[in-house]
Amino acid sequence: MKKTKTIYWVLTIVFALFMAFTALPDAMLVPDAVKFMTQLGYPVYFTVFIGVAKILGCIAIVIPGNYRVKEWAYAGLFFDLAGAIYSIICTGGVDAMMLFMALPVITGALSYIYYHKVYGIGAVAQ
Repeated sequence: MKKTKTIYWVLTIVFALFMAFTALPDAMLVPDAVKFMTQLGYPVYFTVFIGVAKILGCIAIVIPGNYRVKEWAYAGLFFDLAGAIYSIICTGGVDAMMLFMALPVITGALSYIYYHKVYGIGAVAQ
C-alpha cells in the first residue's frame, strides 16, 4: 500500500504542477498566453476563467479529502486537456508538439487510477 500511495502522490503532484504552470500565465494574462489563446479563437475573458479554474482544480486534487470535489476536479482538468488538444488540432493540425500533450494526459490518467486504488473508491464517489 505504501508503494501505491507513493506512486499516487508523485503522479498527482507532477500532474498538478504541469496544470498549474499552464494555468498561471492564463490567470495573470501574460501576453504570450493571451496571444496563444487568441490564435485558438478564444476571447481574453475566457483565458482568465480557464486559468483560475485550472488553479482551483489543481488545489482540489492535491488537498486530501472531499472525494466528490476531487472527481469534479479531475473531470474538469481532463476536459481542459481534451479541449486544448481539440482546439490545437482544429487550428493548426497535428505536429510534433502534440506528442508533448501525451505527458499530462497520461500522468493525469495514472494519477486518477491510483487515486481510486489508494482510497478504495468504486465507480461512484463516497
